[in-house]
Amino acid sequence: MDRTPSMPRAALWMAGWLALMLILTVAGRETTREMNVFQIMEVRSLLGLCMLYPLIRMSGGFATMKTARPLQHISRNLIHYGAQLGWFFALTLIPLAQVVSIEFTMPIWTAILAAAFLGERMTVWKIAAIVLGVVGVIVIVRPSTGEVNQGQLIALAAAVGFGISIAMVKSLTRTENTLAIIFWMLVVQSVAGFFPSIHVWVWPSAWAWGWTVVIAICGTFSHYCMARAMLYADATVVIPMDFLRVPLSAAAGWLIYSERLDMFTVLGATLILTGNLLNLKAAAPARVQA
Repeated sequence: MDRTPSMPRAALWMAGWLALMLILTVAGRETTREMNVFQIMEVRSLLGLCMLYPLIRMSGGFATMKTARPLQHISRNLIHYGAQLGWFFALTLIPLAQVVSIEFTMPIWTAILAAAFLGERMTVWKIAAIVLGVVGVIVIVRPSTGEVNQGQLIALAAAVGFGISIAMVKSLTRTENTLAIIFWMLVVQSVAGFFPSIHVWVWPSAWAWGWTVVIAICGTFSHYCMARAMLYADATVVIPMDFLRVPLSAAAGWLIYSERLDMFTVLGATLILTGNLLNLKAAAPARVQA
């Protein structure tokens, strides 16, 4: 597999991640109106395995899914499974804007872990991109000074879990192919959620089934896009691109749910975009010199 650093390729794969995650957010809100979170996660994982099978066949079959790092796959995917559960639960407890804003503390944990354990260099430009992104999120959401509720704490725990998971994905991409990473994610999470989902199982309506299929498609192939992006750039370069999901989510909320788009959102989106452009522009020369 070609692992030559390439900022354009990393940006292209992250564009796929952004589009799929945006759709997933809307689908998650709609599906949790009717289905239990454990049930959503289990159906999503099983459908994801079915969707991934053609790619596995094209790549040489299940023999190519063998791994020399089973413990890291298991630990990474259990952490990610818990984070996903928290994210879906948070969607039912607090407003979507709060869930997304708290989730975007995740790049902080990813950057710290990548620098501490993966040997990635924290340049001034990477730090600036993260800082501008966080400031942009705060400007958009304008968090209140009121008491932190249970949903906010769950969302924060999910963000920490996502940060750990992504740092572990970056480590796995050094030896594992992208399909194997996604395959083991779906297998581990299917096993982990089987009995909890059976316990709470209620047969969904056709409407809920439709949204669950959307979640399965977006949840499966968004991770494929993220893992591919990690092949071509450091985690501390790739993750700040994800800040664009905040203004995109704000736009989706305005178009789909008639949520107001104000000047604070515009200003926050500008800060986020500026940070990403600075990060990408500064990283490109370093890649050429290497």
